Amino acid sequence: MNGSMWITLATLVVASALFISGKLRSDLVAIGALLVLMLMDILTPAEALAGFSNSVVIMMVGLFVVGGGIFQTGLAKLASGKLLQLAGKNETKLLIMVMLVTAAIGAFVSNTGTVAVMLPIVVNLALSADTTPGRLLMPLAFASSLGGMLTSIGTPPNLVIQDALQSGGYGKLSFFSFAPTGLVCLTTGVLAMLVLRRFLPKEEGAGKTRRNGRSPMELARKYRFAQNLFRVQVRSGSPLLRRTLLELEIPSRFELTIIEIRRKISAKNQLFKTINQEIAGPGTVIEEDDILYVHGSYEHAEEFAEQYGLALLDNQALEEKPSPEAEHYATSDIGIAEVMLAPGSRLIGRMVKDSGFREKYRLNVLGIQRKENYLLHNLKEEKMRFGDALLVQGTWQDISLLASSDPEVVVVGQPLEESRKMTMDNKAPIAAGILLLLILLLVTELIPPVAAVMVSAVLMVALGCVRNMEEAYRTINWESIVLIAAMIPMSTAIEKTGAAELLSRGLVDSLGTFGPFALLAGIYATTSVLTMFISNTACAVLLAPIALSAAVQFGASPYPYLFAVAIGASMCFASPFSTPPNALVMSAGRYKFSHYLKVGLPLQIVMGIVMVVVLPLIYPFH
Repeated sequence: MNGSMWITLATLVVASALFISGKLRSDLVAIGALLVLMLMDILTPAEALAGFSNSVVIMMVGLFVVGGGIFQTGLAKLASGKLLQLAGKNETKLLIMVMLVTAAIGAFVSNTGTVAVMLPIVVNLALSADTTPGRLLMPLAFASSLGGMLTSIGTPPNLVIQDALQSGGYGKLSFFSFAPTGLVCLTTGVLAMLVLRRFLPKEEGAGKTRRNGRSPMELARKYRFAQNLFRVQVRSGSPLLRRTLLELEIPSRFELTIIEIRRKISAKNQLFKTINQEIAGPGTVIEEDDILYVHGSYEHAEEFAEQYGLALLDNQALEEKPSPEAEHYATSDIGIAEVMLAPGSRLIGRMVKDSGFREKYRLNVLGIQRKENYLLHNLKEEKMRFGDALLVQGTWQDISLLASSDPEVVVVGQPLEESRKMTMDNKAPIAAGILLLLILLLVTELIPPVAAVMVSAVLMVALGCVRNMEEAYRTINWESIVLIAAMIPMSTAIEKTGAAELLSRGLVDSLGTFGPFALLAGIYATTSVLTMFISNTACAVLLAPIALSAAVQFGASPYPYLFAVAIGASMCFASPFSTPPNALVMSAGRYKFSHYLKVGLPLQIVMGIVMVVVLPLIYPFH
C-alpha cells in the first residue's frame, strides 16, 4: 500500500464515520473529503471538480425539476387519487393498491416527493375505510423505494451503476433495463407486507395529526364558502357581453360579488387549451363563454342569471347539493386568507365598500366573522368593528402585498407559502405530455438521456408546469446534488490509487473460493448494511467501483454485482432514519423504532435472499 492509497482509505473511513454520525451535513462531509484528496495531490483540480459536470449529476438536476412539475400541477395527486378509489374499504386491497400506485409514481420521480404527495391521500383513505393510517403508511414508504428500481431514473443508485458500467467500457443500460429486477423487488415487497402487516399498529386514530393555522380548505369550510359560491356562464347575445363590471353595478343591484372569471384559451399560451383565471376587477370586460364565480345567496344568483340570460351551472342550491367546482376557491395563482383589524386601525367603523381592499389591493371581502357569527351577505354596507376577522380573496401576490405594506391590518398565515402548496390542476395534461415525451425519448434513445431529461425540465418551466425559474430551483434538492457531485471523484481516487483493486481483491480472496453466489451475497450484504448508516447515493458511489473490480478479478460479468449494489443501496427498511420516506411516515403513522425492526428488517433480509437468487438468473455470471 502506497501513501496515496492510505490517505484515500483514511479519508473514506472518516467520511463514512461522519456520514453515520449525522453530526455534519452529508454534502459538507463530501466537500471536505473532496478538498482533502485535492490538496494532497491525489486528485487534480480537474478530476476533483469533474463530478459537477458529470451526466449523472446533470440528470438528477433535471429530474428534480420534472418531478416538481408533476407535483405542482397536481398530476401525481390526481392519478394516485383516481387509482386508489378502486380499492374501496377493504384493507388488503387498499394495501396492495397503495403500494402499486406509489411504486408506479416512484419509478419516475423521487421517492421523497412521492411519499409527500401520497401521504395525505393515504391518510384520508385509511380514515374513510375505518382503519388506522399506520396500517398503510409504512407500506407506502417502502413502496416508494421499491418503485425506484423499475426504471433507470427511479433512484440515484441506478444512475450511479449505469455510469460505472459505461466508464468501465460495458454496454449501456436502457431505460427499462431495471424493470425485470424491479418487478421482482415490487412483487416480493407486496407479498412480504401482506404477511408482515400483522406487526403494524392497529389502534384507531393512530395517524390523526393536528395542523397549526388554517389552510385555504379550512378557511372555506369555516366561512361556509362553498355554500355561497355559484357559477354562471355567459351565453351569446347576453346583455353582459363587452361591458365592464363597473358599468353593471352587480353588487348594489343583486347583492352579489363577482370574485373571479375563468375563460378558455389563455392569452399567455396559445399552444394548449387551458383555463385562464382572473380576479374580477372594475375594468374587467365580459366575454362570451366566460364563467363568472359569484358570491352571495342562491336566490340572488338565480335572479342575476335570469335577468341577463346566463346559464346557472349550479342548478340547485349548494346547501342541498355542493358542486365539486365550488371547491376550486384557491389555486396556485388565486387564494383566500383571513385578515384581522389591528388595534387603533382607521378601518374600524368604516363600511366594507370604503375599506380600499378592492381598489388598492384588488381583494374581495367574502365574509366577516364577528364573535360567533358569520356575515356572508350584504357586506358592502357593513361597518367593520374591532375584533372582526375578514375573509378576503385575490391573487396570492396581492394578499402578500397587503400583509407587508398595510399596518392597519394583520394577515393571518403566510400567503406565499400557502400559494406553493396549491397545485396548478389546469396544467396537469401538459405535465403528463412532457412526462410521456421524456419516457419516449429515454426508451427510443433518439437523443442522449441527459439531453432528454434537460429538454423535459426546460419544457416544464417554459409551459408553466413549474411556476417560474425560482420555483424550479426550489424543487432541486441541492444537498443531494452536491453530495453525489463531490463523491464521484472519491470513486476516481479509489480506482486511481489502487484502493478499489485492494478492497475487491479482499472480497474475492475471502468469498471467491465459495463461488460467485457467495461473492454476490457478500457485496449485497455489505451494501445493505452500509446503506442503513449513510445515504443510498453515497453508498452506491463508494461500492460501485469495488464491485466492478471484484467482478473483473473473479472473471465474472459485472452486471449482477453492480445491480446488487443498486438494489442493496435502495432497499433499506430496518430503520426510520435510513431513508427520508421512512422518516416522513413515522409521525403520521405513530410508529416506534420497534415497528421498523419487526417489519422492515425481515423485509430487508427477505429482499436480500431473493435478489441473490434472482439476479444471476436475469444477469448470468458468465
